[in-house]
Amino acid sequence: MDDAPRLPEDDTAEEIQGLGCHAGAEQMKAAAIASGKKELLEGFEKDYPMGPHDQPQSMCPAFGSLRVGLRMRRVGTILSGSACCVYGLTFTSHFYGAKRTVGYVPFNSESLVTGKLYEDIREAVELMADPEKYDAIIMTSLCVPTASGVPLQMLPKEINGVRIVGIDVPGFGIPTHAEAKDVLSGAMLRYAREEATAGPVQAPRDGIEERPSVSLVGEMFPVDPMTIGAMLEPMGLAAGPVTPVREWRELYSALDCAAVAAIHPFYTASFREFERAGRPIVGSAPVGHDGTDEWLQAIGKTCNVAQDKIDAVRNTMLPAIRAALAATPIKGRITLSGYEGSELLVGRLLVESGADLRYVGTACPKTPYSAEDAEWLRSKGVYVQYRASLEQDLAAMHEFQPDLAIGTTPVVQKAKETSIPALYFTNLISARPLMGPAGAGSLAQVINGAIANKPRFDKMTAFFEGVGKSDTAGVWEDTPSDKSVAFRKKNAARNKINNAVDAGEAVGT
Repeated sequence: MDDAPRLPEDDTAEEIQGLGCHAGAEQMKAAAIASGKKELLEGFEKDYPMGPHDQPQSMCPAFGSLRVGLRMRRVGTILSGSACCVYGLTFTSHFYGAKRTVGYVPFNSESLVTGKLYEDIREAVELMADPEKYDAIIMTSLCVPTASGVPLQMLPKEINGVRIVGIDVPGFGIPTHAEAKDVLSGAMLRYAREEATAGPVQAPRDGIEERPSVSLVGEMFPVDPMTIGAMLEPMGLAAGPVTPVREWRELYSALDCAAVAAIHPFYTASFREFERAGRPIVGSAPVGHDGTDEWLQAIGKTCNVAQDKIDAVRNTMLPAIRAALAATPIKGRITLSGYEGSELLVGRLLVESGADLRYVGTACPKTPYSAEDAEWLRSKGVYVQYRASLEQDLAAMHEFQPDLAIGTTPVVQKAKETSIPALYFTNLISARPLMGPAGAGSLAQVINGAIANKPRFDKMTAFFEGVGKSDTAGVWEDTPSDKSVAFRKKNAARNKINNAVDAGEAVGT
């Protein structure tokens, strides 16, 4: 049959049969390439380059694409992957507030190598494709199905009027969960662009916007799109939908824009679809005084707004931002790291708030749309690290000895262990308004409050001093001693004897 799924060669099939999510990235990649996924992986490498080192330490990337789908109205989600992976992903998604059922297509060694898994996936999609409930079904392959070459591209594009969007989100091909959001958003934008090109599409729920709009790309605090809309309105512009969208029909509105604001700069696949639709893209964001000034000018020029209108908005917004920054200064040395993609924007805001910012690390890659932010930060003496590893984040913290470390969970843990106040970037920093006058004073209270906690950390450190750490943590009558060296010597001698016996050599007493 012409539409039969492509199966791996016999020798490769045996290798795939033994693969699991415990296999190394290179082994999984090799299996995926042998199974017909070479073009897919090459696309990932181009869109989401790793360098200069290996993959950043982050959660499973599929968490990002899963959250995007679960937040959308009338969109169903199906996963196929190892049971442990699916359990972890769904647990984490529900922990973060998802209240949706997630479909699951299991597999075993036989279904992987015979092509039965593809048939199971197609059957699951057909069973779920109810037009009364769904506008679209997102079918996601995780590491093992991707490595075994399950051909999601062969799924029907539509079943019973329900769109079918198949995506591969392997941990060995996509560096971070932030970029997996782009994998799904880009796939949906491509589908919607082709629909709009073919004929009329569904109108926005709130009606068609008559003014030219600026589509916003990047997950933001809910106030930020409204703040951006207020900045655009005097220029005769409107804030368009935010990508990742919350409803399928918003994809059409997002594509039908005058310009695209790359608030988060790593949505490479999504930007490609906007470019194919002929939409110009503007980097950075209206953050702080300088960032807002530059962004308003760039957006205005891109959308052919008269200079006097641009200047009028700047003359209104910039004094308000300057006043907010002056009213809520931040005093203290800070290191900053995260994996959301907004780290450079937060860094700009911290510097303009008066903070002595020394380091900004982001797990996301360098792209043209964050170049201005990186250049601005470097001009202020801030070290910027793209694709930052945990080791680099920790090295920066140890080198600069900040009054506050903002970072990922392990960075926060290490900071507090050394009596340095710390804040988790995702929940305590990025979940706040950042744009315009509303963002200018939003960080000061939480950051100054955290820095002021330094004496409390010193007291706790002094109180627990001498109770040990790691293997010696706690209170002991006799503190455990480190016996690892003796154990290693004993085991080395035992292994030497065992190896000699296996080799048939005589063993002396």
